[in-house]
Amino acid sequence: MRRLAARVEPLGSESAFSVLKRARELEAQGRDIVHVEIGQPDFNTPAHIVQAAYKAIRAGETGYAPTMGLPEMREAAALDASKRRGIQIDPEDVIVATGAKPLLFFAALACIETGDEVLCPNPGFPIYESVVRMAGGTPVPYYLKESRGFRFDIDQFQDALTDRTAMAILNSPHNPTGGTLSKTELRAVADAANDRGLWVLSDEVYGRLVYDEPHESVLSFEGMRGRTIMVDGASKAYAMTGWRLGWAVLPPALKTAFELLTVNSNSCAPPFTQRAGAAALNGPQDCVQRMRLEFARRREIVVDGLNAIDGIECASPQGAFYAFPNIRQLGNDKQIADQLLEEAGVASLWGSSFGDGGTGHLRISYATAVERLEEALRRIRCFAEKTLRAP
Repeated sequence: MRRLAARVEPLGSESAFSVLKRARELEAQGRDIVHVEIGQPDFNTPAHIVQAAYKAIRAGETGYAPTMGLPEMREAAALDASKRRGIQIDPEDVIVATGAKPLLFFAALACIETGDEVLCPNPGFPIYESVVRMAGGTPVPYYLKESRGFRFDIDQFQDALTDRTAMAILNSPHNPTGGTLSKTELRAVADAANDRGLWVLSDEVYGRLVYDEPHESVLSFEGMRGRTIMVDGASKAYAMTGWRLGWAVLPPALKTAFELLTVNSNSCAPPFTQRAGAAALNGPQDCVQRMRLEFARRREIVVDGLNAIDGIECASPQGAFYAFPNIRQLGNDKQIADQLLEEAGVASLWGSSFGDGGTGHLRISYATAVERLEEALRRIRCFAEKTLRAP
């Protein structure tokens, strides 16, 4: 048998799906598992969004759509981005995709040459490094510091830049920490990008889920419209993870490349999901506000509960729906996550699966019901007390 192509070898995975698989196996054995590992809102997709999809299907919109997206969806995404980022976006500069992940791949394939370096947040979403490596690039970490609210040190970010740097990847609000970047950090990235001619890939899929300060985007800074790929999606804020709908605002120079990559991969996003996406963006936003307020309530419960446990310290996340507690006093983060699942029935993710900058932490998703979160906290407390008493 022939070996796999070498280009597949650099691809990593998401620990969330491997943990979910094991958790389902334990549930099949009769175990009660509290799921705080998966980044999936426990809300139903709002009814007006579902109805828009039904209407499109009943109308026969089940064939191919334009490769770049339906005009209605592109217009809705452009208007939303224009309002929320304070700049003017042309619908012609928007591409619609089957989720945000394909857009991460397209950005890497369109912008990275073999040997290029790409600055990636660490800890960070593992797919960033995967797409960089598959495109022939080298991921270079810039570290998000717990002591800085999981923001990065600007001097260290600038020190990571070299003549081979082709792109910087941003994610704010951030997975896995829930941290957000301020105007100060974003301005530093914008200045570096403008000075050095870098591409910036800005993953803003959690941009509607911020708590204490308004969302800030690097796309809003002077000179960044022509060098920023801003990725957004419906999965998180509209509870549409399974609909697989994402979009990006592109620099004009990249539109043809992204269109060709779409034609050669998945042709188009389904038209009925695009009708649903347009309804989400154009319709009432009270559903998003309700989810955001509920996530904020859960955040307080989880952060307060974790900080009340000996051996655990947890900073308060500013966005998304993840807490990233420091559990170094309990032991190795991978071992702790494994033991929590197998012994305590709590499915969480170990911080080092997001890069070495996450070592000593767990990722706890609070996108689940309060009573289950409280049960997870009770089990974690019992586990921590037992662990700290062990000789």
